[in-house]
Amino acid sequence: MKVTTRLFGEIEVAEDKTITFPDGILGFPDMKKFTLLHDSSREDVSLRYLQSLDDGDYCLPVVDPLYIKEEFNPAIKESDIEALQPLETDNMLILVTVTVPVDIKQMTANLSGLIIINSDTNKAVQVMVEEGDDYAVKYPIYEYLEKQKHK
Repeated sequence: MKVTTRLFGEIEVAEDKTITFPDGILGFPDMKKFTLLHDSSREDVSLRYLQSLDDGDYCLPVVDPLYIKEEFNPAIKESDIEALQPLETDNMLILVTVTVPVDIKQMTANLSGLIIINSDTNKAVQVMVEEGDDYAVKYPIYEYLEKQKHK
């Protein structure tokens, strides 16, 4: 499948790299097909992009929450991930969206809105967790990412 994207130009996505959200994503229920991309010109691939295959202009920066918060372990309701079964630790990928404003030092991650992908079936859901300040919608990440770069 060929898709023209705003950030990556024209890309070709193999069927086995298509991630399907049966119910769409929050705020965009009609967007159901995505792929994960990264900027191949950068050494650091911790920041990836969830690119819509339904709308080439729609792309979400995403990161593994364990990369920015090692103790990340929210409670997820079994009913929220029912569509992804069988889901095990070794086939589960959890990502969170990143907001990159004009002032990059104000970059945040949404630790309460999880994107959970079954890497065996390429099915995904977006779920919300409600556990207070530990899983903030606007969790500051700039300083942490800078420290990680210099390790």
